Amino acid sequence: MTPKKECAPRRPRGRPPSFDRDIALSQAMTLFWDRGYEGTSFDDLIGVMGISASSFYNSFASKEALYVEAIEAYARRESAWFTQALGSDGGVALAFRTMLDAAALAFTRCDAPSGCMIAVAATQCSPAQARLRQMVIDQRHAAEALMEARLAQAAATGELSENVDCAALAAYFSAVINGMGVQARDGASRDRLLQIGALAVSVLGGNALSGQLSS
Repeated sequence: MTPKKECAPRRPRGRPPSFDRDIALSQAMTLFWDRGYEGTSFDDLIGVMGISASSFYNSFASKEALYVEAIEAYARRESAWFTQALGSDGGVALAFRTMLDAAALAFTRCDAPSGCMIAVAATQCSPAQARLRQMVIDQRHAAEALMEARLAQAAATGELSENVDCAALAAYFSAVINGMGVQARDGASRDRLLQIGALAVSVLGGNALSGQLSS
């Protein structure tokens, strides 16, 4: 009688039992944030997420699709403090000061890469990645539109001059906040970013806008 062979249990195919897609996405987001799209290799991604190549493709389809999802996840996370600050009570100057202070804190967290992922993303994509570049441009334009709406509200209530060019002023604050993200990436301290934000908001004080930045 032939003895019955004992076979080792087969290793299940696909993702490991401990795989958590949200955690993996967060890990990929941090890596993209730190190194940019082209500076992050496929091997870097599966290494930090601890999954196989097949699991990666089953879960995220492609590196580009994962990057899009990572940018969207970052935007959702950052939009919490951004929209909360713009919607705060106490006037438009305080709202923008709160927003820029929150940006200074977010860009210098000790548990995440420095700076703003969206602010530096376009500089980390080559012209060949036009779709990805446009995506981050759209994200920045969406944030600028929210700032413009808040400024228009202040102009409508008489808090700002009715002649103020809200679109130009929103573009100014967009340039400031994106510049703060780049400054943080270059090693600027939190205190320095707070100083930059305070100086930027000074244009909203008193009658500083009368006859300035107007259409």
